[in-house]
Amino acid sequence: MPELPDILLYIRALEPRVVGRRIEAIELGSPFLLRSVEPRLDCAAGRTVEGLRRLGKRIAFALDGGLFLLFHLMIAGRFKWSEEKPAVVRKRSARPSALLTIRFAHGTLTLTEAGTVHRASLYVIDGPEALAAHDPGGLEVLDSDAAAFDAALKQGNHTLKRSLTDPHLFSGIGNAYSDEILHAARLSPIAMTSKLSGEEIRRLHEATKTTLALRTQRLRKEAAGEMPEKVTAFR
Repeated sequence: MPELPDILLYIRALEPRVVGRRIEAIELGSPFLLRSVEPRLDCAAGRTVEGLRRLGKRIAFALDGGLFLLFHLMIAGRFKWSEEKPAVVRKRSARPSALLTIRFAHGTLTLTEAGTVHRASLYVIDGPEALAAHDPGGLEVLDSDAAAFDAALKQGNHTLKRSLTDPHLFSGIGNAYSDEILHAARLSPIAMTSKLSGEEIRRLHEATKTTLALRTQRLRKEAAGEMPEKVTAFR
């Protein structure tokens, strides 16, 4: 599943392609993708993408008029960009099919998902307050200080692995990066948060920030502005 560094990379690649651009048409290729009823998906057509933001492991497209498209890629969802502008969504084939096609005047953004079980999701949301309801509220570690990290870690007595991957405690960290973080901090994934010393919490905080920052920098260098191909789940 794409985690914080991957999501930041997607946003970095998407911004110059879609921000400030008008959605000419939006076509749903799979009914399983859309998880909301109102507003209707076709309300996005004709609107301009004003910005992108991250909510945990999700990507929100902010459109003019206060509408949002909130995507959760899950394990196998991937965004693809093409300068081509297909007239219709391709039917399912041996290759990953388009669950969603968003057409702009200068290119096309598609969402695909490998495999037959579709877990990726899209919500069409009206207004920032409704969007906030989808935010798990976990701490943004890259912007945190030691005190805020310590407070989030001690909200409950759980194993370190469970705490780091809890989106209500920490934003954007999943199985892959939690393992790297714990290795860097020299801590066991089954250690209980209530039994950590001050020094261990300090190491964990530093390891979390350093691991996520270095991975983000490395992925940006590898992608060189292109859409991510090898995200966390397939590394």
